[in-house]
Amino acid sequence: MADLAEALNRHNRLYYLDDRPEIDDAEYDELLRELQALETRYPKLRADDSPTQRVGAPPAGGFTPVPHRTPMLSLDNAQSADEMRAFDERIRRMLGSEDAIEFVGEPKLDGASVELVYEAGVLVVGSTRGDGQVGEDVTANLRQIWSLPLQLASAGAPYPERLSVRGEVVLPLAAFERLNVLRVERELEPFANPRNAAAGSLRQLHEIDKRRLGALEFRAYAIGEGLPAGLKRQSEILEQLETYGFVVTADRRVCADVEAAIAYHESLQERRDGLPVEIDGTVFKVDRLDLQQELGVLSRSPRWAIAFKFPPQQRTTVVEGIEANVGRTGALTPVAKLAPVRVGGVTVSNASLHNQDEVDRKDVRVGDTVVIQRAGDVIPQVVEVVKSKRPKKTRAYRLPAKCPVCKAATVRLEGEVVTRCPNLDCPAQLKNNLRHLASRGALDVDGLGEKLIEQLVDSGKVKRLSDVFNLDAAAFEDLDRMGAKSAANLAASLERSRKTTLARFLVALGIRHVGATVADLLATHFGDLGPMMEASKEEIEAVSGIGPTIAESLTRFFGDPRNRAEVERLRELGLEWTPQPARPAAGPLVGKTFVLTGTLPNLSRDEAKAQIESAGGRVTSSVSKKTDYVVAGESPGSKLAKAESLEVSVLDEAALVALLSEA
Repeated sequence: MADLAEALNRHNRLYYLDDRPEIDDAEYDELLRELQALETRYPKLRADDSPTQRVGAPPAGGFTPVPHRTPMLSLDNAQSADEMRAFDERIRRMLGSEDAIEFVGEPKLDGASVELVYEAGVLVVGSTRGDGQVGEDVTANLRQIWSLPLQLASAGAPYPERLSVRGEVVLPLAAFERLNVLRVERELEPFANPRNAAAGSLRQLHEIDKRRLGALEFRAYAIGEGLPAGLKRQSEILEQLETYGFVVTADRRVCADVEAAIAYHESLQERRDGLPVEIDGTVFKVDRLDLQQELGVLSRSPRWAIAFKFPPQQRTTVVEGIEANVGRTGALTPVAKLAPVRVGGVTVSNASLHNQDEVDRKDVRVGDTVVIQRAGDVIPQVVEVVKSKRPKKTRAYRLPAKCPVCKAATVRLEGEVVTRCPNLDCPAQLKNNLRHLASRGALDVDGLGEKLIEQLVDSGKVKRLSDVFNLDAAAFEDLDRMGAKSAANLAASLERSRKTTLARFLVALGIRHVGATVADLLATHFGDLGPMMEASKEEIEAVSGIGPTIAESLTRFFGDPRNRAEVERLRELGLEWTPQPARPAAGPLVGKTFVLTGTLPNLSRDEAKAQIESAGGRVTSSVSKKTDYVVAGESPGSKLAKAESLEVSVLDEAALVALLSEA
């Protein structure tokens, strides 16, 4: 059993770190199964750090909260050598000392912070940093990281009864590149950067990808609880962590004073691109633990530590083209296609230009030489154009007047910076529109989930929004993981969703700025779809609660022949509702705004709202200076107090009934 464990650990190192496996997956699995079988027969001989113990079951219903007994604090940061000197001066002043302060410097790892708790030397729980007070239990995923000890190595002394170790989970750059190659081969979107990949891997909840988790590395940097007696310096803590079997960053240094710390930071910055993991600065901590204790901590950060950040790495490259990408919401985003350039350890070939205003502000053109940096060392961005290198006869870029995917005329609403494709059936946004249509606030189609929508669109069964209502159970049975019963249930759910309300239908159409509240206002005012579709922008804007942006969005949507045809087809396929009488254009309560709060003795909330609206009044959800009446029942809550503070008239149910009777 010991020989098998040693062999499996060796193969893990060869596979995950060295990228030179000596056996294939099948042989590895055979060795693992052999060890598992022996451990089943001889459970008392199973080692706590056996390779089999890295295979944990994922939590079934989400991550369990884990309180941190000692808060996981953030760090203040310095952006320059002068700020670092000011930090040194501040702590010497607090200590009342003119002596030089010794610092321990470590690379600031760019990953995900976690805490590991060991009891009697055995890992019992691992959690994310969370908000610093409470994290999430990700023990099952952390167990997959082979460099993380499940059992502390012998340190020549008894283990602390409880030891909490803080550190960073990182994805080495070589492993990041390998994983992205595999993801592209599997037609998955590559990870944007190692930090996102590490954090996302830790929070896998259902389908755990052991290859991703095994590629991660845990690097320890602190002890939160259970500090062994006799340790007097931060540098000694790091040495102790190595003794316990943790990976601790080797490229660390004890600096005699602040000038030595600055020199170490500068040398680290020069070597940054050659390091095996991404870093974005240097962490400096006062080395003496008694001085740390004397300096103390603030609510969010210790006074004795600071993160000295690197400036964003910049490179120049050439804009080879600018393309307009259509997002899931129809937004057109100009993207600069760049001559590939290495920035901060990552090859950058694309950079978002965000919107037309941003393109105009920076005046980015095809052929320009531009300065590129990764914002926060993550997102590639164009900093500026090197105008002196601009070729002759370049042209200013404009987003296309027609959607590059479906050729519908693009629109930019007043007051917005985003240009959009308004076509309901644009393939670039069809999946998102289907998800929205099936959501609980719209048509509430039970069983029409994301994976099913992907299949329906990718297979060509749904090419426009209304197509989903033209499918029967037999069409669904062809899809993966869809048996006859599931297909019949989905068909029945679609059938039920055909009977809806005008407000829900409007929400389902996904019209920009038309959510549940706005849809309800429109449905109440117009009563049916026909009058609304024919209404002018001015007529829609005249509806109480509807502003010019919503009115423009609505008239543009219904002014597009494609959208009108889709609405008509949806109705032909059986979507229907009961028309309501339009809100009175005149009446005793027209122009009056009501807010209902608390429980009325006889009327339900819906009944009271219906009676108010039938008399021409309007019911809103929040109290403001424009509110005419607040109708308060039992347990009214904060709305009553706000009404009284704003001197808004307050009615009980009897007063409301009297007002309605007068009306």
